[in-house]
Parts: sequence; C-alpha cells; structure tokens
Amino acid sequence: MTRPRTTAAIALLLAGSTALTACGGTASEPAATKAGRATGPTARPVADPVVTTYDGGLYVLDGTTLKLAEDIPLSGFNRVNPAGDDRHVMVSTATGFRVMDAVGGRLTDVEFKGAKPGHVVRHAGRTVLFADGTGEVTVFDPKDLGDTEPATETYTSASAHHGVAIQLADGELVTTLGTEEKRVGITVLDKKRAEITRSEECPGVHGEATARDEAVVIGCENGVLIYRDGAITKVKSPDAYGRIGNQAGSDASPVVLGDYKKDKDAELERPEQVSLIDTVTGKLRLVGLGTSYTFRSLARGPHGEALVLGTDGRIHVIDPTTGKVTKRIPVLGAWQEPLDWQQPRPALFVRDTTAYVSDPAHKKLFAIDLASGERSAAVTLPKAVNEVSGVKAH
Repeated sequence: MTRPRTTAAIALLLAGSTALTACGGTASEPAATKAGRATGPTARPVADPVVTTYDGGLYVLDGTTLKLAEDIPLSGFNRVNPAGDDRHVMVSTATGFRVMDAVGGRLTDVEFKGAKPGHVVRHAGRTVLFADGTGEVTVFDPKDLGDTEPATETYTSASAHHGVAIQLADGELVTTLGTEEKRVGITVLDKKRAEITRSEECPGVHGEATARDEAVVIGCENGVLIYRDGAITKVKSPDAYGRIGNQAGSDASPVVLGDYKKDKDAELERPEQVSLIDTVTGKLRLVGLGTSYTFRSLARGPHGEALVLGTDGRIHVIDPTTGKVTKRIPVLGAWQEPLDWQQPRPALFVRDTTAYVSDPAHKKLFAIDLASGERSAAVTLPKAVNEVSGVKAH
C-alpha cells in the first residue's frame, strides 16, 4: 500500500526523526489493552476476516456478513496489510510490524521491531518488510507465523530511506536505492546478496507491483523501472514530470496499474488519469477516468481487471489490455480527498470476487460483488474507518 505526495512533502516527512513515512509508522506509541491482546482459546474464529483501522484501534469483521467480531484498542496512527497467509495481518505501529491473528481476532505478541515501518510485500511464498528508519529488509515465510517469531533473513540497505523490497521465486531480492534526502533507483541481488544489476534512473523511487511471469514494476517521478528476465528497463512518462508512485499488479496480467501525477508543484494533485504499464512491450498508456482518485483507490480483480475507486463514488473497471473502461459500479456518493494523507478517505480492498469499500463520512463499510456489481453486505461501525485490509487467502 503506498501514497503519492509532492517532492517538498517527501523531504519534510523523511527529515524529521519522529516523522511518519507514508507507507508505515505511527505518530504515537501504541498501547493494546488486555482485551485487545487475546480472545481466549474458546473464541469463535472469524471467517475470512477483514481488518480496518480507525482512530484509536482496529476492527475485525466477518468477510461475508461484515459483522463486527472484535474491536481492538490500539493508540496511534496504525496501518494494515495482508501478511501473506489465510490467518494473519501485519499491523504497522510506532515501533515496528505487529502480527495480528485476524481469524482469532487478536493481536499476538510477535513484533518485527523497526523504526518507521513501511512497505509490506507478499510474493512467491515470502513476505518482505521494509523499515524506512533503518533501511532493513526482513524476509520470512508467512506459513511460519504464529505466537512465536518465524525464522527470518535480513538485509540492510546502504542508507536508510523510504523504500521497498520484493523477493522473487528464485531468491533474488529487488530493493530500492536511496537516502533520506534522495531516492534514485533499484538494485537486484542474488541469493547470497551479491549485486546482479542496478539502475539509478528512477528519481523519487516509490512503490512496487509484480505482473505475470514475475515482472517487477517500480515507480519513478518520470516513469517506471521494469525488472524482467534479469534485465532492468526504463519506461519514461509522456510528461517530463509524470510520477507513478502507487501500483497494483496481478499474476493474471502482464500489465500493471499505476497512478499518474504530472503537477510537480501541486500541494495536493487530484489526478484524473491512471497509467497502464505493459511489462512485455514496455509501453505505458494513460487512461482518463473523468474523476479523481487517491492512493487507496487502486486494486486488481480476479481476472486481472484494473480497478479504481473514483471520487465520484464508483469503481471504474478497466480492461488492462485495451485501456477501455468496461464498467462503472456505483458504491458511494461523491467525496473529496482530504489534504492530510492520514485523514480517512474511502479505501478499496479486493479479495477474490469481492471489493470492500469504506465510507468514512458515514462510518460504513460495503462488500460489493464485482461480477454483478451488487452490494452483498454492509455495516455501520462505531467510528470512521481509515484503512481496509484482510487475510490474503479466502
């Protein structure tokens, strides 16, 4: 999960020792209550859990009915991502990555310590964590998650920075290059962590996604880098400044969905175009939506469809091959992105054929069947939802 922002905002966020990175970290020390830590051995399992954050805690909901199963107090600004298995969710807090047993509706005591916890990436049976405050990369098998910390492999970047890493099926590690002041590109390391290749043609490097056949796309302020079959290719944006900082990939498609911003000096740009990057041809296509969207708006459908939640309240379904919008699914009323990125705004999380969409203005969460476009469940929660995630397997 990643977030676009202006160059000036990046420098400000990364410079302060207590500043938050956009993809992880919290503003204050978390404190889980006893009730939030465990539900007991006789607690009923939560089916296909969905996890949301709110100001002061986490909600765990049944993925089918959206019935609220657990309310877990946790202070600070927290973030959530799938852990990579069918039971756990990673919770980014002020001190590191906490492991949540979402099926059990509880936070475990397992924590991967790290200053400014950032991206959580799942691929090829491995989960990779990136701690922005140290540049440390942690790799583990999500099947080993439980009430004790799993075996891990770590790699430390040359300099701490807001970065991301992904491990491929053959053990290669693709990870970003940069410092707190400047991010420049990626390096690819073999199993023994010797460098295979690198590129420093990616100013403002941010975010990743993987397409069919393990093609990795990394965003830049002037396009993307594609790592495929041992080689790095630079794909330039059609504009001198054409920032792609948030991407969504699918194993069902060679095309990666990205955002697209072209106003370098905007306090908050509200883009109305998305990018489609073909990892086979190296072509970049822009698609106009006629509405803006945010960093929590991008997802992929079960057949590789590109999905964008617009500020017009609809999910825009795009054929990634043709770039045509094939369907618009109404979900919410019109809304506007707040200036402060930590403030709640509608979010889109997709699992299998179901899209989960939050409506923080009305404290609601909806489940939408992507095939029919119909609402399959809805719930009104005590507090406004911010981020939405869940277990990976359904």
